[in-house]
Amino acid sequence: MDIRKCAAEAIGTFWLTFAGCGSAVIAAAFPEVGIGLLGVAFAFGLSVITMAYAIGHISGCHLNPAVTCGLAAGGRFPARDILPYVVAQLVGAVVAAGLLYAIASSAPGFDLAKGFAANGYGAHSPGGYTLTACLTAEIVLTALFLFIIMGATHGKAPVGFAPLAIGLALTLVHLVGIPITNLSVNPARSTGPALIVGGWALAQLWLFWAAPLLGGVLGGILYRWLSEQPSAQVTGLTPPAPAE
Repeated sequence: MDIRKCAAEAIGTFWLTFAGCGSAVIAAAFPEVGIGLLGVAFAFGLSVITMAYAIGHISGCHLNPAVTCGLAAGGRFPARDILPYVVAQLVGAVVAAGLLYAIASSAPGFDLAKGFAANGYGAHSPGGYTLTACLTAEIVLTALFLFIIMGATHGKAPVGFAPLAIGLALTLVHLVGIPITNLSVNPARSTGPALIVGGWALAQLWLFWAAPLLGGVLGGILYRWLSEQPSAQVTGLTPPAPAE
């Protein structure tokens, strides 16, 4: 595994976590000019769009263990490279969460008990949704996110537009999922804030690994079955080199 690809994944996942979770922690309810749910959803989508154009040609810009596993299941990524990518993504997310905490906690009135953009179900779901509802939502939204990634980066898809389609897809699933779980669809993004919050966030973290990984694999397999070939574009959310 090329160390530069792993470094790109760490940097990209840092940006997704810092920008996305940072918008939720710092800007969502800022007095009088807060960006709200819509702004947070777009922040996550924009983080993917910007990094896809920046590092898509280096690492494929997965930024998400569920995407890496889903692309492997879809025949777009070699299984032997899953672990290095996931480790790099976790490093980027954890560092981002730590830096975000260092910045956010310096503000008067900061309260870690408000959740720090951690994902949760039951009493810790923004809308009070049950474990079953949260599990279902995370699986379905991740599966459809992977389905869109597979289609947008297919060799026959319009070249150059994959980052836009994928970033807008991430925005859309956040618009649906934030009230349910604060939306994960990304185990790395979930792990960073959970380590800062501790307690209930760590106890519920299992769901935000299990559901996105399952959903990612299902989405990758479904598109692989639907498409006549697993070919992919050189840039976008796929690796520069095809799976062997």
